[in-house]
Amino acid sequence: MPKIKDTDYLFLSTRIKSMERNLLNGERLERMLEARTPEDAVKVLTECGWPDMPRVDLDELDRVLTQERDKTLKDLTSSAPHPEILEVFKVKYDYHNIKTLLKAEAMGVDPERLLVSAGRVSVEELTEKLRSGDLRGLPGILQAAAGEAREVLGTTGDPQLADFVLDRACYADMADIASKSGSAFLAGYVRITVDAANLRSVVRTLRMGKGAEFLKGVLFRGGNVDTGRILSAVSSGGSIEEIYTTSALRDAAAAGTAAIAGGRLTHFEKLCDDAVTAYLAGARYVAFGEAPLIGYLAARETELTNVRVILSGRLAGLDADTIRERLRESYV
Repeated sequence: MPKIKDTDYLFLSTRIKSMERNLLNGERLERMLEARTPEDAVKVLTECGWPDMPRVDLDELDRVLTQERDKTLKDLTSSAPHPEILEVFKVKYDYHNIKTLLKAEAMGVDPERLLVSAGRVSVEELTEKLRSGDLRGLPGILQAAAGEAREVLGTTGDPQLADFVLDRACYADMADIASKSGSAFLAGYVRITVDAANLRSVVRTLRMGKGAEFLKGVLFRGGNVDTGRILSAVSSGGSIEEIYTTSALRDAAAAGTAAIAGGRLTHFEKLCDDAVTAYLAGARYVAFGEAPLIGYLAARETELTNVRVILSGRLAGLDADTIRERLRESYV
């Protein structure tokens, strides 16, 4: 596909700048954290245009988050000059739903509560196709991965192996969409997302006391940091900080080194997320084009994640500092 013309996005970019003002910034998140009750925290959301919550519990929270996610995706998909670029943000829900359905089938449980309606393929269609075993009509990479994951799970009984098949396909699917889109900004987002996933794999592998041979099977292609370089460093006992010293994940790699030695994973995971957010925040300095659209949608997803972290934490009785450690970097 030819490179996207930024002038196609003149009107939408202006609208997005206005929409960004309603995102939850650091000050609003702090107000939710410090609110006297979870109900008072919800009042901060209504000030930003969120719907009322008749009751404040996890079921109602999930309902509202799903409603807000669906509303945002439908709005931006209908108004974007090239709506296909937004599929990058829908892909992960397709693969999440397949994981959920396959595991529920194997365990004989009802998956409904864990399914998410924001994918490219409706929950109803995906459920029926997996039930019948006829996967024709699904997007190509997704179709092949679903069949392979079902076979792996049936043969080995190991859901982790099936998950890896689906994770690998998910990143390949994202890269394929970005490549076809003609958007350099979108391609950069996918690459740093892969980098963050690979760094997480390195840290978890080394924390488990496993080596390069195991790691080779859980790394993904398509990032800025070459997988061969990662494997070489791990094989030789090199420092992961050296691998990422010129990368946006430099700080996350330093925290990962501490986590490998027994430190907390929470801080490391947050820095991985923050590196991706920092890349996307660059869209705020683009006057018009597809970058502001991509940046806003990613920021909205971060906002939804942070709202769930705060309210679920408040409902569980966690203190503000504990919840604060789990929040992703705010976009605004």
